[in-house]
Amino acid sequence: MDLWLALQALILGIVEGLTEFLPISSTGHQIIIADLLGFVGDRAKAFNIIIQLGAILAVVWEFRQRIFGVVVGLPTQRQAQRFTINLLIAFLPAVVLGLTFAGLIEHWLFNPVTVASALVVGGVVMLWAEKREHRIEVRTVDEMSWKHALKVGCAQCLALIPGTSRSASTIIGGLLFGLSRKAATEFSFFLAMPTMVGAAAYSGYKHRALFANGGDLPIFALGFMASFVFAMLSVRALLRFIASHSYAVFAWYRIGFGLLILATWRLGVIDWSTAQG
Repeated sequence: MDLWLALQALILGIVEGLTEFLPISSTGHQIIIADLLGFVGDRAKAFNIIIQLGAILAVVWEFRQRIFGVVVGLPTQRQAQRFTINLLIAFLPAVVLGLTFAGLIEHWLFNPVTVASALVVGGVVMLWAEKREHRIEVRTVDEMSWKHALKVGCAQCLALIPGTSRSASTIIGGLLFGLSRKAATEFSFFLAMPTMVGAAAYSGYKHRALFANGGDLPIFALGFMASFVFAMLSVRALLRFIASHSYAVFAWYRIGFGLLILATWRLGVIDWSTAQG
């Protein structure tokens, strides 16, 4: 395995794992970091699918007991049935819009300038959401109604814009719609499972020819493991963090990182405008 290629795979796997479940946009970071590293093209598309699977497997493992309980209780337990229905309801809006506009979004919006702009705007919205009065209607995910689930699902559609962040859209949306910080964060994790698996399956089928090269298996495996390990660390750290902190620190990070990208583009330090993820 080429050393530089292995280093690229390791870095991008770590970035995916650390950012996927934080409200700072994993897709946005992947587009920017991959462009800086020169890791683009068909191999990069296939690689991104693999590392996303690594990240989602981490959250499945982290919540394995809850998932097992839902699966076992689905035939007879009303709570498990309600939870599953809420996930399906929240999942559907992004599926419909994603399948309808995925090609246009990838063609026009997958570039660092769009990502940076969305990071800044999203950061400002997060600060506003944290400062407004937060009226809690739902303290745990088990208390959510189908209406809460649908609202969060509609909020997730904003994440189709790269740089917005799926986690930020669902978590901040949940806060605005009356969920507690814990409930919004956990539901975001659970909603990530069908959303990311569905997106990976669709992308994998669409780009299935890219997996024909068996020589890429070592870098895929390296990226997968890095993503899995760092996603698990990230999820655990976030759950501890939100127990006593707001999301303001992530908002300021988004704003600072986005402004840095826009400044380097505007000053001509890096020609981000022509870069594609």
